Amino acid sequence: MTEGITTPGAGWRRADGPPAQKRQRRRRRGGGRSGGGRPGGEVAMVEEAEFTSYYGRPIIKPPVWKTPDVPLYLFLGGAAGSSSIMAALADLTDRPALTRNSRYVSGGAAIASVVFLIHDLGRPERFLHMLRVIKPTSPLSIGSYILAPFSAAAAATAAVELLGWFPRLKRFGGVVAALFGGPLATYTGVLFSNTAVPSWHAAHKELPFVFGASGMAAGGGIAMAISPIEEAGPSRKMAVTGAVVELAAMHRVETGFGVVSEPYHEGRAGALLRAAKSCTAAGAALTVVAGRRRAGAVAAGVLLSAGSLLTRFGVFEAGMASARDPKYTVIPQRERLAARQNGHAPTVSR
Repeated sequence: MTEGITTPGAGWRRADGPPAQKRQRRRRRGGGRSGGGRPGGEVAMVEEAEFTSYYGRPIIKPPVWKTPDVPLYLFLGGAAGSSSIMAALADLTDRPALTRNSRYVSGGAAIASVVFLIHDLGRPERFLHMLRVIKPTSPLSIGSYILAPFSAAAAATAAVELLGWFPRLKRFGGVVAALFGGPLATYTGVLFSNTAVPSWHAAHKELPFVFGASGMAAGGGIAMAISPIEEAGPSRKMAVTGAVVELAAMHRVETGFGVVSEPYHEGRAGALLRAAKSCTAAGAALTVVAGRRRAGAVAAGVLLSAGSLLTRFGVFEAGMASARDPKYTVIPQRERLAARQNGHAPTVSR
């Protein structure tokens, strides 16, 4: 909605600005030009369009998810899921140290991610309530049924690995965790893009790739940093592959959706994502160049993990910023409406 169409008192205002009447008075005083501030004495009959909301409220309600709880949950879930897959592959190829370390990372990250999720929910019983029903059309409901068996299997596998008990049960638990590891690392991207948040919803095809690949970079990087060099070959390959896919998919998110890609470049989100890109690219390059040396593997693992963490914070902040600003809701709506009226497919604003 724009000012000038209707002005029901002082209620209509910009989401981050003063009431409409004050801006109108400033326009009449400003500029030093005659005739409403236009050259040649021309009087402006219609005010400049400004994207507004009612009483300064956002047009859509931003998610109630909190930071740092949700970004940390995203990061730990991605690292846990990819580490469980790495542990299963290492077990099949007879790499005991890599298997053990990946199971520890998977189990520890799984438990920590559940802790952050419950803290975000506010009360522990809310997580149990999420398991009371299953709704196939809800990514949140399906995600709960991915997280619950994965965290149980990953934590149990890490525990028996630590205690040295039940080797057959240990392998079975590792396989179960690996089966749920991929969906766990990617479902959060589906969950974000299934909301009405403009900058998340527009990238509904790309965000699962971003989150899954970011989890691969983190899981592979951590395993590479803490495992013997001679066994860490699969983790190096996973880390580099995840970093390359993450950078490519994130580039598409940042540039491919016109106005709703803006929040990924601006403010806090832009700073976080630039740092994430630098860490991820440097970590991948260092893995290729010096990943077969202990110091290089540790440094590369730290950089890749930091890049993955910063990516989650950056994507989260960008989405929240797009939900708060009315223009990221209004402009795409108008473009879709104009496209339907013209009888052709909508185009993305540039």
